[in-house]
Amino acid sequence: MNPDFDLQEELKKLPDRPGVYIMHDRSDAILYVGKAVNLKRRVHQYFVKKLGRGPKIEHMVSRIAYFEYIVTDSELEALVLENNLIKEHRPKYNTLLKDDKTYPYIKVTLQEEYPRVLFTRKMKKDGARYYGPFKSAFAVKETIELLRKLYKVRDCSRNLPRDIGAERPCLNYQIGQCKAPCQGLVSAQEYRDSVSKAVDFLNGNYREVVKLLEEKMAAASEAMDYESAAQFRDLKQNVLSVVQKQKMENEDGEDRDILALALDGTDAVVQVFYVRDGKLIGRDHSFMTLGEEDAAILQEDGEDKDQDQDQDQDHNNDQVEQSARKAEDRILEVKGRILSVFVRQFYAAAPFLPKELMLECRIEDQKLIEEWLSGRRGSRVYLKVPQRGTRSRLVQMAHENAEIVLKQDRERIRLEEGRTIGAMQEIASILGIGHVSRVEAYDISNTSGLESVGSMIVFEKGKPKPTDYRKFRIRTVEGPNDYASMREVLQRRLRHGIDEAKDLQERHMDEALGSFSTLPDLIMMDGGKGQVNIAQEVCEEFGLTIPVCGMVKDDYHRTRGLYFHDEELPIDRRSEGFKLITRIQDEAHRFAIEYHRSLRSKAQTHSLLDEIEGIGPARRKALLRAFGSLEAIRDAEPGQLAHAPSMNAASARKVYEYFHPGILDKGTNT
Repeated sequence: MNPDFDLQEELKKLPDRPGVYIMHDRSDAILYVGKAVNLKRRVHQYFVKKLGRGPKIEHMVSRIAYFEYIVTDSELEALVLENNLIKEHRPKYNTLLKDDKTYPYIKVTLQEEYPRVLFTRKMKKDGARYYGPFKSAFAVKETIELLRKLYKVRDCSRNLPRDIGAERPCLNYQIGQCKAPCQGLVSAQEYRDSVSKAVDFLNGNYREVVKLLEEKMAAASEAMDYESAAQFRDLKQNVLSVVQKQKMENEDGEDRDILALALDGTDAVVQVFYVRDGKLIGRDHSFMTLGEEDAAILQEDGEDKDQDQDQDQDHNNDQVEQSARKAEDRILEVKGRILSVFVRQFYAAAPFLPKELMLECRIEDQKLIEEWLSGRRGSRVYLKVPQRGTRSRLVQMAHENAEIVLKQDRERIRLEEGRTIGAMQEIASILGIGHVSRVEAYDISNTSGLESVGSMIVFEKGKPKPTDYRKFRIRTVEGPNDYASMREVLQRRLRHGIDEAKDLQERHMDEALGSFSTLPDLIMMDGGKGQVNIAQEVCEEFGLTIPVCGMVKDDYHRTRGLYFHDEELPIDRRSEGFKLITRIQDEAHRFAIEYHRSLRSKAQTHSLLDEIEGIGPARRKALLRAFGSLEAIRDAEPGQLAHAPSMNAASARKVYEYFHPGILDKGTNT
């Protein structure tokens, strides 16, 4: 299990509601997606010792590091969402279907002058209106048959009005189940009125039809025709299952994101549902901390609400209602500000922008943000606040999931903040430097002075920020001189930062152009007094007063403490601050080592293969792809080398002779 995921606590938090659960392994890969009528009961079953459930399930359970879930309003919605997620993520332990023909839809061909009501298993952007998907194909077919009988809608494939009168009417007209538009016996408008009634039924106005079926069932029962009564009963159930609303797929097939948020005190959770090609395929949530002003507004509204409840409601109804409306308006304003900040930050770096963002409420600068998003996408982006229908219900579902995340993950959030923001403040307190948000750590790596490289890693609010990591290839230092190499790295980094800051001022911009323009609150060096002194000298050279400390290791190369202001400061090894220092030090070292290895590997490849006559870039790549390493190429026989792509006998001989000079001339290999 993931050490940060308390299984027993998370199992207790599961709701008694339908939904979809998603099992992850330690690398965040999705192992399995399942649906549940009751999430609490279903997910619990995986973690109870059971005999006979098979080695495949046992193996999957052993790999589960954590799980997440999405709450839905019905079992049908859970079923459809499960299907969408399986197709999108293709989890290893799910049975995968070979095509998309999974669930049936009802298709109304409104793009035709004489529309039809059809059964289909695929949605297309063809102008038709789609309803579904549904769980039972039989129920869908029964419902379509009922609609044709009630509203006399055609089911033929004739091209109307072009083929009107071309053939005689079909059997459905003879038995009174079609108005024969193919013969011109009904006007286009009258026919579409009948189709509109069928569409109203599919949109949810089904009570009249259900009442009719109930009357027929009662009449058949009175006549003791129990077989017919049972048929009407089953038909009624099929109709109700078809008209049940679900929100997991939309007939327009568009891309959109659904955004809603939940608030509590100084915390907020923004939930994002991703709809692609009309299908809900995933979700994400982000935690946000409210500003002091917004937090104060929410606290004030909460106090006002408590006071209103204590008042005599009979004498203050108008005052209470007016106060409630004002409080609701203030909360909407706060939500609008939070969503505005989130949209700007989240979509500034998003690799994909959908056509529509469905929001829980209007946001600050909505028109301006809409123009900005449209410019980023290259086509129009719409920000909408749906008031009714499927999209409004989907926004409400996103809000409910945000509420669950905020309520049930509060303890986990506190633990995470202790590991990150709390650990950062602990380090700042030990150093006595006040607030610390951004930390930069540096390390040098080389092999006997060859291919010297420097690394810069960044932690913000206690978490790594890989997008701001930077690599430095040492240019001015020869030989194994870590101090001089570190001086060069810091000079280049700070010079870039100062130049970018000047550029921002000249362009009257507030936001950073890149990682260098944001200077750190603290510099952490992988070493003691010598490395710290170098960093301080470079900061003074550029007129900067950035605190610098060293991460000191013991004789066993384990983190021991911090070197700051000419003294070593001990740290409690059990504290979150100490654990964060260790993570920073390990990450700086790892990043430098990986860069150095990549350069060393490239240098070795170039110095050996590229020096062989007749072996150019294409053959070099082909050899490395075929054999995997220089060692394997060196150990290969001429015949094996000749069979590699782009190689021939002559070039294979040259490669072999390069690694084994004189061997072929002696006749020991052929």
